[in-house]
Amino acid sequence: WEKVSSTKTLLFPCHRRYPTVEIRAETFNGSTHVPVPSDSAFLKALLFELRLIDDHIFVKHRDTCTRINHSSVYSVRTEGGDLWPVLAFQKSGLIYACLPLVEETLEPRPPLLTVSGLSQGLALLLGIVDYISPSRKNEAEMSAKIGQLRYLLIQACPLGTPLNTNIRSLNSSFDDIQEMPTDENQPAWRSNTYKGKPQVNVCITEKVKCMQYDKRDVVDVWQVYGAVNCKCDIEGSAPNVTLTLNLPTNGPPLQDIVVHHCVTSVDPAMLMSNSAEPLDDSVYNGPYKFPFIPPSDSFNLCYYTSQVPVPPILGCYQLIEEGSQLKITVNLKLHESIKNSFEYCEARIPFFNRGPIAQLEYKVSYGQLDLSREKSLLVWVIGQKFPKSLEVSLTGTVSFGTAGKEHPTDYVCTGNTAYVKLYFRIPDFTLTGCYVDQHSIQIFVPGKPKITASRELISSNYLIWNSKAPAPMVYKTLFD
Repeated sequence: WEKVSSTKTLLFPCHRRYPTVEIRAETFNGSTHVPVPSDSAFLKALLFELRLIDDHIFVKHRDTCTRINHSSVYSVRTEGGDLWPVLAFQKSGLIYACLPLVEETLEPRPPLLTVSGLSQGLALLLGIVDYISPSRKNEAEMSAKIGQLRYLLIQACPLGTPLNTNIRSLNSSFDDIQEMPTDENQPAWRSNTYKGKPQVNVCITEKVKCMQYDKRDVVDVWQVYGAVNCKCDIEGSAPNVTLTLNLPTNGPPLQDIVVHHCVTSVDPAMLMSNSAEPLDDSVYNGPYKFPFIPPSDSFNLCYYTSQVPVPPILGCYQLIEEGSQLKITVNLKLHESIKNSFEYCEARIPFFNRGPIAQLEYKVSYGQLDLSREKSLLVWVIGQKFPKSLEVSLTGTVSFGTAGKEHPTDYVCTGNTAYVKLYFRIPDFTLTGCYVDQHSIQIFVPGKPKITASRELISSNYLIWNSKAPAPMVYKTLFD
């Protein structure tokens, strides 16, 4: 970020390079890679490209009328080649610029919309604008803020990937951020040092995807995947923590385990279990120990999948068209092994490629049925518990008015091909039975830390297809 006066004199330089990102760029870009020049050379080339120097001289590659730039993305010519994509814009006398990582070859140049680093870089630059701009009329205050910015970037973007683009929210804590670790053993991912009472928060979140067809010739499919999120507020430059995941005696083993880079060691058998291969007696079923040096902020310690024997809710959906009306029947049953205590549970029944619902007659055995404002969606609110029978049902007839542009369309769900989608969350429960024993968490620091462990099961693309119509074997949003 550079501020220039009306005579284009450099007043306040502030820049940061990430060697790890430059190495990744060289790997991704291969023979098309253009090295980033020295800071002074890059600044001179950028000012030239923006016509802030030598603007009185006609330069063909920059000034030709056939080259009209419609965005803030530039190709900056350097001795090593054309550096692209350089994101740069001017705001209140300041130039804000960054060079996003392109995770592919640069020839031919990929479309801007496919370069995810551009949106990340723009968000970071706009966060810096929001942080600096209130002080633009006070030269001394702006100078002080730009001086602080180098420390804030260590927390906002420690290794080249923006973690927090709200720079202003970091302002109050910049004094606690160290530009370089005072302890040579402090890992790069611990950007600052916590001071206070030690505490550890762990949350296991499992999500279940499901497709049910209620057909003899079509197999239902479901998938469970989990993440273990941790937030460790512990003093010290490199504290050691060991966390153990446990399973009940008959719990399905965890598979496809991927660990965070802060994990210092792991049992190789833990990483060998693959969901693509059939389960056998040799599969590692825990306990799963993770020794690690935690980052300063919240992070996902590991991810996993598991092959559970049954989905939590079994369903049947039947939709039959009779004249101008649709007859619908929905039956849901909670499996007896599932905790019957929901934060929320509802079934949504959309009607695609039709007009607004003009007439509705229905009967529910449990819960209540609501009609959306657009009159194209039925919302069956089951609530926080299933009845003692663990079964609920809905029957009804629906008729429609004239279709308009505001009503949903879907090229897959045509005719009677339709589905019910379930939304639910069960706190203090996981489908695999996976849990964290608070007493098994080992923290090698002085003092007795406060440990909080929680878990939850959440639905994700949980679909029950109409059994009276052909349903696609793979629906477009299942693995989005």
